[in-house]
Amino acid sequence: MSRFLQAEIDLKALIHNFSVIKAFLNSLKVKCKIIAIIKADAYGHGAVKIAQELEKQKVDYLGVAFYSEAVVLRKSGIKSRILVLFDTDIKKVFKYALIPVIFNFKQAKVLSDEARKRGVILPVHIKVETGMGRLGIYDNPCKTIKDIADLPNLKIEGIMSHLSQAETKEWTLKQIERFKELKKCLRSINIKPLFHISNSAGLIYPEALFDAVRPGLMLYGYSSNDFTAQIKPCITVKTKIIEIRKLLKGTPISYGKTFVTKRDSLIGVIPVGYADGYFRKLSNRAFVIVKGKKVPVVGTVCMDLTMIDLTDVSDVEINDEVVLLGNSGKEKITADDIAKWAETIPYEVLTSLGSRAKRKYIGI
Repeated sequence: MSRFLQAEIDLKALIHNFSVIKAFLNSLKVKCKIIAIIKADAYGHGAVKIAQELEKQKVDYLGVAFYSEAVVLRKSGIKSRILVLFDTDIKKVFKYALIPVIFNFKQAKVLSDEARKRGVILPVHIKVETGMGRLGIYDNPCKTIKDIADLPNLKIEGIMSHLSQAETKEWTLKQIERFKELKKCLRSINIKPLFHISNSAGLIYPEALFDAVRPGLMLYGYSSNDFTAQIKPCITVKTKIIEIRKLLKGTPISYGKTFVTKRDSLIGVIPVGYADGYFRKLSNRAFVIVKGKKVPVVGTVCMDLTMIDLTDVSDVEINDEVVLLGNSGKEKITADDIAKWAETIPYEVLTSLGSRAKRKYIGI
């Protein structure tokens, strides 16, 4: 038996979510470009197919983490402008017409020297620190950016930063104010590129809507802000029942006897475990949907198998479908639900389950 974890990706939902973002920006009458973040294989949804659909929607930029992700897109025929957020290896920048993000002067100098050798002008975006404490120019950024602007063969196309806690208004507004001060300083010396700081969660702050926005999670149907009711999850993750066992009351289930049946029970076995991205933390906490009914995960989640309690499900059989993430009948399980049970965040749920599943695209 091959591993059986199937993800259905609804491309109509993706296009709907992209349209919600565009409509929101239009409603505020702000002229913001959209940099669609498709790193980590489009959060587990499949970067190539997602990029192809977004390109049809005339997205302004695509954003990836590393050059290897960008190369896959280029080799698949993607023509859009691709922003590479973190990688410092310059070998592929020029070959594949990529836009690197710079976060220190040394990196800028290396790129400038290479661009000069090749006789080309390289567009770059520069990241600055406003409160994330991760990457970005933090020591006198206005002066450092001016020094970078003086380097030959580089074109500063964008200045960016990153919101670290968009759910906290006071802190977020402090970050935005620092970014505004930098923009004012740079404009005073005639440096006027695109400015962008807002991720999905930051869209609720009008102050954060500079010249571009960088939605990621929201594209895939999840949000921590006011858009939750307007967007649609793109992914459904399924498996099937491979065994059904009639067990007496008092029977231990799985490793460590973490669950013992409290009644005569019907226990199903599904071919999914933590090797498939179904977290061990979900043991005795999660639910799945079988024949339109939510049923609990019982016992410890194993590497390749998980047990579920089917006692209250009528007419259940081997090979019946099991929904781990998504809708079935009147029931639904979201990435937020799984994140709560596993004590993590929906980003990890999507990238874990989506990346390991066999994908099928629907809706187009």
